[in-house]
Amino acid sequence: MCQDETRLGLKTITGRLITTKGVKPVGLSQWQRDNFYLYGVVEPLSGYSFFYEFSHLDGDCFQRFLDLLSAELGDDTAVVQFDPWSFHTVKTLDCPENIIPIFQPPHSPELNPIERFWEFLKHKLQWENCKTLVQLSQKLALVL
Repeated sequence: MCQDETRLGLKTITGRLITTKGVKPVGLSQWQRDNFYLYGVVEPLSGYSFFYEFSHLDGDCFQRFLDLLSAELGDDTAVVQFDPWSFHTVKTLDCPENIIPIFQPPHSPELNPIERFWEFLKHKLQWENCKTLVQLSQKLALVL
């Protein structure tokens, strides 16, 4: 499995807009800064995925995510690929018994398949203007 986090918020994710020749594209955007973090794991071969929202990005939230993933796995064991962030390190990480951590080299997000999923997810949310984080969560649930 491959693990990572991404930030999603009320600030509009812009992208290309297609129009007819000579017509200037117009996209409505907003600059609100409220956000949350989506922690996730994906298993590219089987398609298995597990995601959880947290209000911020830190070691406590990451530990809670690992505990939730461990409970979701039950009796199964998973090898999980982590990037080398400070709160992912072996010194601070208290991995449950059914999660075996491996670490990718520093500065190499291209080795983590979940990065492609984040690109896909943000592409699906382009030009969506949500008024609240709850509304964004609901739209996110439709994509996931």
